[in-house]
Amino acid sequence: MKYRVSQISKVCLVALTVAASGCYSVTSRPDGGFKMAGNPTFEQRQDFFLWGLVGERHIDTKTVCGGKRATQMQSQQTVVDALLGIVTLGIYAPQSAKVWCS
Repeated sequence: MKYRVSQISKVCLVALTVAASGCYSVTSRPDGGFKMAGNPTFEQRQDFFLWGLVGERHIDTKTVCGGKRATQMQSQQTVVDALLGIVTLGIYAPQSAKVWCS
């Protein structure tokens, strides 16, 4: 007996995989307090490989903020980052970095 997977089943499987992969963010505030809302001063997608295990990136907040003080830094995996990781089976696993300046 042969089973056929319908297009709807395939779409549901992809949607479930994306939902299960989840997105996350790690926020750091030097002075503590609540997370800031609004647009960041600096935002950049950073390249990582093998499910994020390979690769190291540094952001010089003094350069990014032009001498001003960084009030919040955040590393996150967005939906687009998660989709790129899923499509490449984790070989390429980008993360987005954001910096807010005073």
